[in-house]
Amino acid sequence: MVAGTEKEREALQEGGHRLARHVRILSEMVRPGLLVRALEVRAQEMVAADGDTMAFLHYRAAKSEKPFPSGLCVSLNNYFVHGPAGVNQSVIADGDVVSIDFGIKHAGLYTDHAVTVIAGKGSPEDERLVAGTKEALTAGIAAARVGNTTGDIGYAVEQVANEYGFGFPRNLCGHGVGKKVHEEPHVPNFGAKGSGTALVENLVIAIEPMFALGSGDVELASDGLTYRTKDGSRAAHFEHTVIITKNGPEVLTKEQSV
Repeated sequence: MVAGTEKEREALQEGGHRLARHVRILSEMVRPGLLVRALEVRAQEMVAADGDTMAFLHYRAAKSEKPFPSGLCVSLNNYFVHGPAGVNQSVIADGDVVSIDFGIKHAGLYTDHAVTVIAGKGSPEDERLVAGTKEALTAGIAAARVGNTTGDIGYAVEQVANEYGFGFPRNLCGHGVGKKVHEEPHVPNFGAKGSGTALVENLVIAIEPMFALGSGDVELASDGLTYRTKDGSRAAHFEHTVIITKNGPEVLTKEQSV
């Protein structure tokens, strides 16, 4: 969406502050021995306490035959995205790579945020994967400026992938967000400078690099919801909701400064 009014921008900022706090708390909970579903329970409690709505719960994608059964996505190890935490009875193990993807609806508008953390002690390769994916998010955000394009964002993200030698999926990408969970434009994690959709002032988008230690090619898991790497390699995912201002990109999904 293009947040054309001050009221819309304030609602997105407040929703982003709240979501960032939720995701931090959930990421701090991650440890060996924790039931994945416990993260869903905590997420529901926090959102209910704020009087907001979980964005993903019962969400139905355009090609989906059934609504999403969870309000929180938790994807482990070789699973990229869309792991429904609410129906996951798995126990997190030492060294697991845990991607947490969450969205809320506050004052009628949506924000979307994701981080990846390692439970307990991770391998050097996994730590490098997480750090590199986070670095790519920073690079993508820096390219989100009025006058640039979605291709400029994708190009910036792809350069980081190439630098680290990481693979990435070409059929999963970022997106517009605000009035709906997923809106135009698509925000790919690869591309050519100057290609794609022009970035205009007050456009709200979710930028979300997804990298893997292997090829990055994905397949849909047997649950029909979760995407995993075809080669079984580990994956990481980071995401921020950003509004593009005349002075540069503003990250909405950050905790409010005291």
